[in-house]
Amino acid sequence: MTKPVAREPLRRNSRSNRARILATAREELGRNPDVTLEELARAAGVVRRTLFGHFPGRAALLEALAEEAAETLRKTVQAGPEAAESAERALARFVLRMWPVGDRYRMLLALARRDLGSERVAEVLAPAREAATGILERGQRDGVFHPQLPPAVQSAGLEAMYVALLESVNTGALEDDGTRVATATLIAAGVAEKRAGAVVEEVASAMRAAPTDDV
Repeated sequence: MTKPVAREPLRRNSRSNRARILATAREELGRNPDVTLEELARAAGVVRRTLFGHFPGRAALLEALAEEAAETLRKTVQAGPEAAESAERALARFVLRMWPVGDRYRMLLALARRDLGSERVAEVLAPAREAATGILERGQRDGVFHPQLPPAVQSAGLEAMYVALLESVNTGALEDDGTRVATATLIAAGVAEKRAGAVVEEVASAMRAAPTDDV
């Protein structure tokens, strides 16, 4: 009687190859948005056939990166603020949590409109936009954020600033662990500069002392 073929090691190897290809794509596309799939295969240490077995074309690879980013964003947003946390602390925590995610997937900024399309980008960002709008709405209601703009509009403006800062990282004009960006976000939302810096430092210190969540 023929023994069954052990498929689990093959599946593990396939998953490992796929993860390595995606990790390499994040890095290489950040350096050169026009890198070819053949160049990505070489950088990932796999043959061309292996890469195309997982991703039959550039569109499939970018969609996989977009879905990976979307899932990471969903998990990050689901963590939410701490119980009874003030809006200013919640916004600081939100930005500090989002910054590593944005940094990991900032190469998508260069590819968003050209390759993914604005509708797909909006789908990926929807959970983060909704969460940010909710925090800003609460902060306006509590009087800690300025009310001149509707929360959704204010959220869109802060998102544009965040994207611009990520692009500054791409060009090498900015290096930040997220604290400067979080402070700037609070100031833009209407928090006084000294207060914004103190809140971000408090939240960042608490996050550093807490168990690390994988994103």
